[in-house]
Amino acid sequence: MTTPDPVSTTSAITRANCEQRDANDPLRDFRDDFLLPEGTIYLDGNSLGPRTKGAAERAQDVIADEWGTGLIGSWNSASWWDLPAKLGEKIAGIVGGGAGSTVVTDTTSINLFKAASAALKMQAEDSPDRRVILTQRENFPSDIYMLEGLAEQLGDGYKVRLVDDEEVTAGFPTTMSDEVALVVLTHVNYRTGRLFDIGTTTSAIHAGGAMVIWDLCHSAGALPIDLTGSGADMAIGCTYKFLNGGPGSPAFIWVAEALQNRFSQPLSGWWSHAQPFEMAPDYRPADGIRRYLTGTQGILSMSVAELGLDIHSRVDMNLVREKSLALSDLFIDLVDERLADHPVEVVTPREHAHRGSQVSIRHPEGFAVMSALIERGIIGDYREPEVLRFGLTPLYIGFTEVWDTVEALRDILDNHLWDTDAHKVRGAVT
Repeated sequence: MTTPDPVSTTSAITRANCEQRDANDPLRDFRDDFLLPEGTIYLDGNSLGPRTKGAAERAQDVIADEWGTGLIGSWNSASWWDLPAKLGEKIAGIVGGGAGSTVVTDTTSINLFKAASAALKMQAEDSPDRRVILTQRENFPSDIYMLEGLAEQLGDGYKVRLVDDEEVTAGFPTTMSDEVALVVLTHVNYRTGRLFDIGTTTSAIHAGGAMVIWDLCHSAGALPIDLTGSGADMAIGCTYKFLNGGPGSPAFIWVAEALQNRFSQPLSGWWSHAQPFEMAPDYRPADGIRRYLTGTQGILSMSVAELGLDIHSRVDMNLVREKSLALSDLFIDLVDERLADHPVEVVTPREHAHRGSQVSIRHPEGFAVMSALIERGIIGDYREPEVLRFGLTPLYIGFTEVWDTVEALRDILDNHLWDTDAHKVRGAVT
């Protein structure tokens, strides 16, 4: 895969340049697969992707026909029972998981609980003295909370230790020890957009005797991933960000083939039973990927989420990555060029190898600045402390929209348009 050179800052970038790049964009037709309000620049797809074309119609089909007419028979006639594995195969194609490796089910947090519990049980069998869980200090807080809760439930010396991103990038030179059983890492830092290398990091963790779970919430659908080739143990992620599954759409869990039948299900619901319709009083886990299911699935949300996965099945992820880097190069160069007179800091790594598909910048009045930007119909989001996040989703964001966003930021900062009580009231930005 080739990546474009950063946009040169030695000559002024113009809006006309950006319009020309949009006209030549090989991904430009994918924009028609998404429905966005007129006049909106949507840079928050790393929190919630926009509605896919046909989502309302698909939901109506499920409600009116499959549920309304087919009733309970649709578990068979509409293949509801097979949806978790069917969608899992589509996810596997996006994250390099391989056949029979993935199911769509539950939430990211629940899948993390299941995966971490199973990994710790495997480690307790093989290396009983390992009782430390490492995770990033800048991991998404829900992941940390879930791990802390699991450690508290297990007791008996289990604990969570937080590590800085620099420690992860360096290969855990000071924190990997014979106490560490499990490392849980986010592939892309949700706040800064820092990207971690799955292959080299997984190798470092395995060399230290630990297992690893990757959280792909901020990378699945945004850049090429090769879970199988990386040697990873397990991975989890959501479908409502870059995969455009809809608000609260179900998450996914991936498990390496060698570990699948060692997995001990801590939430052993009937959907993961070897013979669920025997209604037996004793639990016997299914072989393979169905072992990771729990209870009855949310068919309506799962059916709508499939549309986003189908869009990604038509996409060359190498082209997505190339455009993502080109968009973020442009954004960073424009910030450097046009916002140089303001206390703005780019916190997203400038190196392509360490950058996800967003640009985050820090400003002392970041909350109010983002509020003023949203008032103009340019939707990003804000994260403490002082960070404005801009998700750059190549399937529906173009170079001209990046230009217009930074130009709006320049106007807001030059003229102190953020400096109003309305923009400073917390709660105006989600």
